[in-house]
Amino acid sequence: MPSTRLEIRLTPRAGVDLVGPAGPDGALRVRVRAAPVDGAANEALLRVLADALDVPRTGLRIVTGAQARRKLVEVEGLTPEEVQARLARRRGQ
Repeated sequence: MPSTRLEIRLTPRAGVDLVGPAGPDGALRVRVRAAPVDGAANEALLRVLADALDVPRTGLRIVTGAQARRKLVEVEGLTPEEVQARLARRRGQ
């Protein structure tokens, strides 16, 4: 089964849950309303990404950076090309 790892730059306590484009450092920008308390921001990140990629929440996991703004998230079942296509489609809506 294919999998893809995404570099994420998480912004907690944002006004809206949003998957944005990649920043100049190449990391995908994700904003969530949840505060970084008791794993709430991490859970919100995985939920928002699952929705944006149209995959089950259980298909995502944080590989590194659970306590940091920069994270590495693994997406099970999608190739890098499929991830990029789904994110591009989502931004086009």
